[in-house]
Amino acid sequence: MSNQPLFAPYRMGNLDLPNRIVMAPLTRMRAQRHDHVPTTLQAEYYAQRASAGLIITEATAISPKGFGWVDTPGLWTEEHVRGWRRVTDAVHAAGGRIIAQLWHTGAISHPELLDGAQPVSASNVDPGQISVTPTGRKPTVTPRPLTKKEIQVTVADFGGAARNAMEAGFDGIQILANYLYLISQFLNATTNLRQDEYGGSLENRSRFLFEVVESVLGEVDAQRVGVKISPMHEGGAFQANEETLPVTEYAIRKLSTYNLSHLLLMGNTTDFSGTPLEKLADDGMFRHFRHFYTGTLIANVKMDRDRGNRLVAEGLADLVAFGRSYIANPDLVQRFAENAPLAEVDWETVYASGPHGYSDYPTYQSSENNHRS
Repeated sequence: MSNQPLFAPYRMGNLDLPNRIVMAPLTRMRAQRHDHVPTTLQAEYYAQRASAGLIITEATAISPKGFGWVDTPGLWTEEHVRGWRRVTDAVHAAGGRIIAQLWHTGAISHPELLDGAQPVSASNVDPGQISVTPTGRKPTVTPRPLTKKEIQVTVADFGGAARNAMEAGFDGIQILANYLYLISQFLNATTNLRQDEYGGSLENRSRFLFEVVESVLGEVDAQRVGVKISPMHEGGAFQANEETLPVTEYAIRKLSTYNLSHLLLMGNTTDFSGTPLEKLADDGMFRHFRHFYTGTLIANVKMDRDRGNRLVAEGLADLVAFGRSYIANPDLVQRFAENAPLAEVDWETVYASGPHGYSDYPTYQSSENNHRS
């Protein structure tokens, strides 16, 4: 189809991928509001993108307490399993491969999403972010710290969601351990003020992550389990500090010992200038961590065709995840193969409802195809 590096086949864990183009996880808010069950519309949307070497689903809550973004899906009930089975069946029928991203939002949730309950986190620190609630975007509130017993339950919930994902027909699992959510709230020295074995040192702040990993590995073979993690510089309590890079380095070195399917590493989503992460800007993230992680590395953020080909050719990534470009281009693989122009995203419909701006983006028609028709 193409001699581009992105089109070389690749074996990720025990999955054979026909190309190295990954559909990145994208929250699109099309699940049923009342029960968080995926819909036939979502099945259609993902199946349209099945030519990707791999699809990673939108972030999917592991439990009612982990739920924290309106109109997003879950994976803790039989109805969720049945809803996701519609999606995986549709993707597989179209020749694709799809893995589920497991999510606990922690302090990013809001009482409106939790029947009035206070969100939970590592400690009672307001992360200073935005919650997406049924009545609009609202500032986060101060969460309450998880008890040790609740930590054990949450760890088990990750394992249960992983088991449900495999029952739903997924080809694997990705644990969401970065950005603003619960696992990051444990890793981050600003949001984790605990005095017990889950706080303080790098090892202790990472403990929750590795208990989650081992819980998932108790349900799913390591060759079907990956982790999304990276250091970041965001607003509020997630501004980069002197502990941000060391704890991520520690976590990724240890993750490398688990023989996992993959690690997805996000590049910088904000300006790293003048922060402790400055050297990780642009390709610096992938150059730095390529030496820390020995398995399959997926690069993500601000990717286009040329950059993706270069990262694979230079050995800085094995696979490349495309997010925004997959919103408006269900046939991104074909467009890359033909060096065709990309459709533009209709941003007003990204976080909306219904098929408009979701499953109704047209595929590219080359002049050759037009001539044939």
